[in-house]
Amino acid sequence: MEYITLNNGIKMPILGYGVYQVDPAEAERCVLDAISAGYRSIDTAQAYANEEGVGNAIAKCGVPREELFITTKVWISNAGYEKAKASIEESLRKLQTTYIDLLLIHQPFGDYYGTYRAMEEAYKAGKVKAIGVSNFYPDRLLDIHHFAEVKPAVNQVETHVFCQQKLAKEYMNKNGIQIESWGPFAEGKNDYFNNPVLKEIGTAHGKSAAQVALRFLIQSGVVVIPKSTHKERMEENFNVFDFELTENEMNKIEALDSGESLFFSHYDPKTVEWFMTLV
Repeated sequence: MEYITLNNGIKMPILGYGVYQVDPAEAERCVLDAISAGYRSIDTAQAYANEEGVGNAIAKCGVPREELFITTKVWISNAGYEKAKASIEESLRKLQTTYIDLLLIHQPFGDYYGTYRAMEEAYKAGKVKAIGVSNFYPDRLLDIHHFAEVKPAVNQVETHVFCQQKLAKEYMNKNGIQIESWGPFAEGKNDYFNNPVLKEIGTAHGKSAAQVALRFLIQSGVVVIPKSTHKERMEENFNVFDFELTENEMNKIEALDSGESLFFSHYDPKTVEWFMTLV
């Protein structure tokens, strides 16, 4: 496993297992499978409704807690200091742990400044090892970074071969914030796994298009958390440290970038209205 060091000195695996859209009834089994496959970083969120399953797996896996890196996120409905503070305690209870390795604000909506104050408080109390944000575009990221007492360590944003976040990465790098990908496979959009560039490069290395895509992100310094409910896929996604892409191959994949989201834009009023219906 390769690690990156966050701006507060905490080490984070560059590859983890994500449980977005994992059925709560399946979460425990999936996380146990992922841990047995070698994963030590698990990414969940309050909105995924599967923190308890993750917690059960943490308790049963037999791996010492200090060897695991657990991420969760505060949802919009828990925005604001008091609600966020209570939700952090609830997440700790569900995850069956005394501390969270990385805690993120899930979306830049509601009183996220109040949320961040509660996260800073939990950080200072040792209940959280690192804090950050998710889905913060450069403007809002720079705003909260400038005014926060504890600087965000991570920003988790849509990042894959078709949306490489080049501008966002520039500002994150400038301010010591680690980029983390959600949707590293873009949920299969754009016929992702049959992309001719990824397949051609994969053939040269004896790897799948998915493995090439993950390797590209890792070599680009992006933390990735691919999700699968099938253990053989988990193992495939984990097996990306025994090859390296050439400069020419990296350039070919960089050329796939459209600079556009394949999902939604937080600048779109209709998208914001849709998020508000979830609160």
